[in-house]
Amino acid sequence: MSKPQAGRKVGEREALAVATTVRGSAQKLNLVAGLIRGKRAEEAVTALAFSKKAMALDVRKCLQSAIANAENNHNLDIDRLWVKEASVGKSISMKRFATRARGRSARIVKPFSKLRIVVMEREINQEAGE
Repeated sequence: MSKPQAGRKVGEREALAVATTVRGSAQKLNLVAGLIRGKRAEEAVTALAFSKKAMALDVRKCLQSAIANAENNHNLDIDRLWVKEASVGKSISMKRFATRARGRSARIVKPFSKLRIVVMEREINQEAGE
């Protein structure tokens, strides 16, 4: 006997992708995630491809994963996908130390972040933000 299957975490015409350990602070990642919120999926991928931010690569991978989930798992039309949600949160932090002068040491914190992207299928003529 097995556990009952968990329900969907998003709506019927939505797909989800989560990146749990993106190397960098949540504040910097949120700047990149803000570029794609409310845009069409195709425009968002293009914006991330030409962004100079280093974290744009990880965000683009997660967005492409959400688009693939929508197409393969939920049979949604990829030409009608919009980025409904791109939320960022803190994850683990690696603690390291650096040796300093006169026998001292300094703490170095290397933060990781979480990224959650939800894409939604809707009509092409609808404006973003409705």
